[in-house]
Amino acid sequence: DGVRRIDFVLAYVDDLNKEWEKKLERRKEFERNLENAGLKLEREDKKICFVKIHATWDVLITYAEVLNIKVPIKENDIPSTVENPLDCMLAPLRLPEKVMHPEPDYFTAPFSRDKQELYLINDESTFFSPSMRNRIVNYILTRCPYGTEEGKKKFGIKRLLNNGTYSAAYPLHDCQYWKKANDPNCESERYTLYMEWARFLRFYKEQPLDLIRKYYGEKIGIYFAWLGFYTEMLFLAAVVGLICFLYGLFTMDENMSSKEICDPAIGGEIIMCPLCDQDCEYWRLNTTCESSQYSHLFDNVATLFFAIFMGIWVTLFLEFWKRRQARLKYEWDLVDFEEEQQQLQLRPEYEAKCTHKKKNPVTQMEPYLPITSQAVRFCISGTTVLFWVSLIIASMIAVIVYRLAVYAAFASLMENTQTLQPISGLLTPQLATSVTASCLNFVIIMILNFLYERIAIWITDMEIPRTHMEYENRLTMKMFLFQFVNYYSSCFYVAFFKGKFVGYPGAYTYMFNRWRNEECDPAGCLIELTTQLTIVMAGKQIWGNIQEAIVPWICNWWGRRKARNNPENLYSRWEQDHDLQTFGALGLFYEYLEMVIQFGFITLFVASFPLAPLLALMNNILEIRVDSWKLTTQYRRPVAAKAHSIGVWQEILNGMAILSVVTNAFIVAFTSDMIPRLVYYYTASENEDSPMSGYINNSLSVFQISDFPDRNKPKLNPENFVICRYRDYRYPPDHEKKYLHSMQFWHILAAKLAFIIIMEHVVFIVKFFVAWMIPDVPADVKAKIKREKYLTQKILYEYEFEKLKERLCQGKETHNLFS
Repeated sequence: DGVRRIDFVLAYVDDLNKEWEKKLERRKEFERNLENAGLKLEREDKKICFVKIHATWDVLITYAEVLNIKVPIKENDIPSTVENPLDCMLAPLRLPEKVMHPEPDYFTAPFSRDKQELYLINDESTFFSPSMRNRIVNYILTRCPYGTEEGKKKFGIKRLLNNGTYSAAYPLHDCQYWKKANDPNCESERYTLYMEWARFLRFYKEQPLDLIRKYYGEKIGIYFAWLGFYTEMLFLAAVVGLICFLYGLFTMDENMSSKEICDPAIGGEIIMCPLCDQDCEYWRLNTTCESSQYSHLFDNVATLFFAIFMGIWVTLFLEFWKRRQARLKYEWDLVDFEEEQQQLQLRPEYEAKCTHKKKNPVTQMEPYLPITSQAVRFCISGTTVLFWVSLIIASMIAVIVYRLAVYAAFASLMENTQTLQPISGLLTPQLATSVTASCLNFVIIMILNFLYERIAIWITDMEIPRTHMEYENRLTMKMFLFQFVNYYSSCFYVAFFKGKFVGYPGAYTYMFNRWRNEECDPAGCLIELTTQLTIVMAGKQIWGNIQEAIVPWICNWWGRRKARNNPENLYSRWEQDHDLQTFGALGLFYEYLEMVIQFGFITLFVASFPLAPLLALMNNILEIRVDSWKLTTQYRRPVAAKAHSIGVWQEILNGMAILSVVTNAFIVAFTSDMIPRLVYYYTASENEDSPMSGYINNSLSVFQISDFPDRNKPKLNPENFVICRYRDYRYPPDHEKKYLHSMQFWHILAAKLAFIIIMEHVVFIVKFFVAWMIPDVPADVKAKIKREKYLTQKILYEYEFEKLKERLCQGKETHNLFS
């Protein structure tokens, strides 16, 4: 009517199919019950019908008390912290004060209908912010009944959306994102967010977190706070990783191993055993010259330093985030907000599906799911998850079989094709296999990911979790377990299994007794792990940004094509928002999942790729603006929700931080060549002027070609070689312990195990010491919390005292009147 605020919109299409009458009855009953609950409705019948909902003052104050919403009682008079002397240097990164702090800071208290005089109510129409209002209306919508079907009481807007009674339910944006609202009283916060936050050209500016929280609610606000903080911390890791990479680049020419491989007098004279059975020929070591040089970029002494540094960086990131989170909890009035409060709010689906009742000491009688039903549901759920994890492992084995099958083909092709000779030094059979297998693996990952997302939601719904928090936690653990195996299994294979169980010439090991296990590149497996990590990580980031930005934009462009030429008075605010995409209850879940998987790439395998944090940093700078742009311009306004932390993701990050120390220690010990080089340096080196000279010859064992069984023996030996070399530490053919592991092998293995134990203990001790040293809540925040609690209690006490005095005075006046 142009006067009352539209707090929520319901939309539906009147299609005259066989379900039409049933849907009409549901809508009538549902809307009647909404009006009985105190909401005002206005209907608009077009091709798409809209029901506009307005929450009256009585409804707002009733449910504000039910939801324990905190409201202002007095402006905060606690002085702000001392200004940072670096503020003048950071001025170009700052946003205007009105954008950063859109409203004053207040002391707050939970709303109570009986104490309305206590609160700073200047205008009833603006006292509750739009995000508070849509949260209250959504609470009513999710619990409003619409009738009885099949003997069961049915209720909730979610069920009505699922069965097609309504096509959409959403709160409205306050204006167009590219221009301010015509109403001068409208704050046009969406426009401000777009201009100051959602445009990529503002990538260097800080985020207006208070405005994000005011417009979208605390749950979305805390996500962007975490993502921004993570990106800031990545800057340090990216700089150190870049320095380590540059160290490898500048010392490439000094690397004695690659010098010896490239030297025609050394690497050119070393004849290597064939890479596959029968069809492959003998080859000279210097053909891998370029790949050995490039492997030094990542396999050098800086790798060890960076692995230790990242173990400590992870701890600093998690500890400082706890402090940042504690400050936000204070600033956003979430100190007393406990998850237990949310736990009391049962999911409507749980209430609808659970017909049994039991006594709860807190909420009295409540529905519950019998233990037998829970056990059956958990068994089905667990079996389904195990099946899909097994499917990933099976797909990984299929990729390994592909690697083994095409490896022989690549080896044969590159040796026998003259046109490939110019690039054969750079593109070795191992690298060609690794690149193609990584691309294939990435495609399989994305397909399995797409399918499993739907299965995970289905089995979580089937479990009927009790509360929203329980639902999110269960879904998070299922999705993360699957994604962990899906994204990281190929990297674990290359890092810890490839080239470790090859056997030796004449006694190779075979998969399924058919495919010979693949060997590492003569320069080491680390360069292949780097390739695998780069393709999967970069591919996921590029694909993720395409999915997040381009797909919603195309959908919206297509959906609005008919209305694009309509004047604004014929294309209303609710119609415009209806044509946008739905963010959905799990929209934020997918954002967290994407970032946590990326966090795994830059921590679990960072020893193999020091540039991973730099890639993540560049992606995250883009990610913040893509997420903000799509939320502000391409999606309907999400329903505001409260959250005082990042939830179960914090525990997942802690677990990955601990696991990363172990994986990086194993990568340095078993995947890189650092420990064998150090053992050679201290125990076997014979040249004092150049201690690493002779290392390549020392690291290759000798095999007598006449000992080849028919299965392995090459068909051709045109140069009549007598011996060939292979990568291992075994006794030569003329030794009494022919082809058994030499003592040097056991020395190196002992050194590797000792290194893992020492590195893990050193990093863990430093991690726990740093965690102990840094308190979770800053001292000034603790003091402010105590001060605010004291002042709030004082204000409430004075209010109650004044009310008591008024009642006593009224009592005296009444007594005098009667006497």
